[in-house]
Amino acid sequence: MEYVNFGTAGLKVSRVALGLGFRGVSDADSGQRIIERAIDQGINLIDCANSYCLTDTHGNAGQSETILGKALRGKRDDVVITSKVCSVMGPGPNDHGLSRYHIMREVEQSLRRLNTDHIDVYLVHNFDESTPLTETIRALDDLVHSGKVRYVGCCNYAAWQVCKALWVADSLNATPYICVQNPYNLLNRALEREMFGLVQDTGLGVMAYSPLAIGLLGGTYSTGEPPPRGSLWAERTESEFEAAVEGTTGEVINVLKTRAVEMNKTPAQLALAWILSHPEITTTIVGCDNADEIPDIVGAVGWVLPDDVREELDQISAV
Repeated sequence: MEYVNFGTAGLKVSRVALGLGFRGVSDADSGQRIIERAIDQGINLIDCANSYCLTDTHGNAGQSETILGKALRGKRDDVVITSKVCSVMGPGPNDHGLSRYHIMREVEQSLRRLNTDHIDVYLVHNFDESTPLTETIRALDDLVHSGKVRYVGCCNYAAWQVCKALWVADSLNATPYICVQNPYNLLNRALEREMFGLVQDTGLGVMAYSPLAIGLLGGTYSTGEPPPRGSLWAERTESEFEAAVEGTTGEVINVLKTRAVEMNKTPAQLALAWILSHPEITTTIVGCDNADEIPDIVGAVGWVLPDDVREELDQISAV
């Protein structure tokens, strides 16, 4: 595993992070085994949220934090964990958003479920237009000064929103965001338009999520063939899947599979290595359905993507 600084912070994190959205995991024991295997393989950054839960559990928010808390017993000081706040956590008017009220309540709930006294990186899950940024930034700063949170960051912000948040923190002499978390993959390169420039200027860390585009780039699917039984896309209609893999997506899938065979790698490893080849990216967040998938993920680091392969992927995925 390779480790790098988290943006301008001195904190060292693995170039591959484990995401606990648990899209294809239905029981807590399997979730715990995935986390433990990831840690054993050198992944030290675990990305969670107060709203994450096991699949088929009817939105039982908080489950992922509880599972993570159990998996961290005896290992807490060796792992960097994130959690998030903003998502809807109940039916009440104050059960979502980035008000001081909601942030202060939810951090306590997350700490209880995680069975820890601090969260290493606390992320706001979305931009909240209904709450003044000054209120959010001051609340997060108070959490850092209290020791309940070590660093703060944001998810799903546009570049201008990140810039505004950094300006507000600076004007308040408050703790600034150290990172952004947004989707980035061969089929979604929107970050390159404005966010990369901001990151280059500020030194923010970038956590790239959905690196395999909801599994499409993981090697499971092929153009002209139905999705394998039991796979995520097998739950969709035939027309939905065909539409998903046509055009550029199909071309990218074919190139990944062809080059992976030539290089003795997997398509997932190539897709992840392409993301990590960008100096703006700190880490990429990958979810797993079972612990046996961890070695494939870890195999995305420790080698350099050849220039000709990166250029081919750049060209085929350009929009």
